[in-house]
Amino acid sequence: MAFEIHKHWQKVNELLTANLPFATVTMVDMRGSAPQIQGAKAIITSDGIVEGTVGGGKVEAKAISHAIALLKMNDGPSCEFVTWNLQTDIGMTCGGEVKFFFELYLCNDWRIALFGAGHVAQALVSILTQMNCRITCFDSRPLWLSKLSDHPKLTKVLSENPKDHVSQLDERSFFVLMTQGHSTDLPILAEILTTMQPPYVGVLGSLQKAKILRRDLKAMGISDEKIESYYCPMGLALGNNTPPEIAISIVSQLIQRRDELGVLKHKTKVF
Repeated sequence: MAFEIHKHWQKVNELLTANLPFATVTMVDMRGSAPQIQGAKAIITSDGIVEGTVGGGKVEAKAISHAIALLKMNDGPSCEFVTWNLQTDIGMTCGGEVKFFFELYLCNDWRIALFGAGHVAQALVSILTQMNCRITCFDSRPLWLSKLSDHPKLTKVLSENPKDHVSQLDERSFFVLMTQGHSTDLPILAEILTTMQPPYVGVLGSLQKAKILRRDLKAMGISDEKIESYYCPMGLALGNNTPPEIAISIVSQLIQRRDELGVLKHKTKVF
């Protein structure tokens, strides 16, 4: 039992580190022919059980479906007790009741879509993975993606056409563009501005690059309002032009914008 409890909390810590939503369910009481012992635990994500068991069969199937339903509720309870009759509620022939305790661990909605895995991105990701967010990094260069340290909060996507992935991303994402230059940033930026209204779009570059970007976007028929909605140069006006300090200035602006929007305030229910 001690080994199983260790595995349970090890998995809880792993999911919290990865910032993935999940529920824990514990059998706290039983009457009659219950399929597990009191204190049995399971961890459930949107994909089903990832650790432990509360009995298998119909009882566990109902616990899984109930946990997944709770995870989908934006403003539901953060924990609750439920009691099910094995015959009337679960459809089993044996008599008895089971009582479960559900706890929800909901991650926040701060998602960052990073286009480019170059020097500044390397420094940026090393900071962001220490924070409460999820990052997806796109690049066409396998070598640069491989230089990013693997982390549960980081998803790496190798693509010859990163622009094509914009439509697959959540509109609530913070978009950070730092590809190889103007010619590769421009199509991604244009796709973002013409298809969605994300809370933050930033492009790495100088004032001269910003001027050229605005000129080219206007030539593409993008409205002045859209053109004024993104940051270039992005980052707060602090530090020098080394990748680590540029990354710090960008993270500072991301945090500033995140807090203005209250991104972390309405979804997190962690015990």
